Amino acid sequence: MLFLCLSIPNYSLTMDEDTFKITQDLLASKGQRFLHHIIDSIPQYGFIYALSYGFFYLGEFTGNYQLNDYWNNMSEIEDLIISYLFMFMYYFLMEKYTSKTLGKYATNAMVISIDGREPTTKQLVQRSFSRWIPFDALSFLGTNGRGWHDSIANCYVVKADKFNEKKNAIIELEQIGQIGEDA
Repeated sequence: MLFLCLSIPNYSLTMDEDTFKITQDLLASKGQRFLHHIIDSIPQYGFIYALSYGFFYLGEFTGNYQLNDYWNNMSEIEDLIISYLFMFMYYFLMEKYTSKTLGKYATNAMVISIDGREPTTKQLVQRSFSRWIPFDALSFLGTNGRGWHDSIANCYVVKADKFNEKKNAIIELEQIGQIGEDA
């Protein structure tokens, strides 16, 4: 029988796979997902914009405009590579260390693995690279509300409060079932 482990501080829980299911009521809505995309675009564009100004002012300060000239005259391919690398780093690092991005913080949502655990590094790499697929940003508008980057990486974006409430209820039930087992 397959077992899943969920952990919370100072307590490790082993649950039967039938005990915890990701249900539709836990999933972030399409409106939330759209808001995530809008909010998460802001720091990405902001960083590129800040780099542009930084290179300009570095040139002004040093009198050497080579970096600024290179930045402003990049080919479309170079521009795409830099943009996608930054996008990858933004999503990967935010979701690796917090299970959230700025957009998910704003709507109290989080990324979880298909089994309810924290996503693995491999899943987050898959998820971040999958965002490079054209039109992925709108793929969550489909019938199941999951983006391609969710499906490819076997992840969900859930409402954090409802997810934690359900997870804690299961943990409490499991704890009740363990009373007296140590005796």
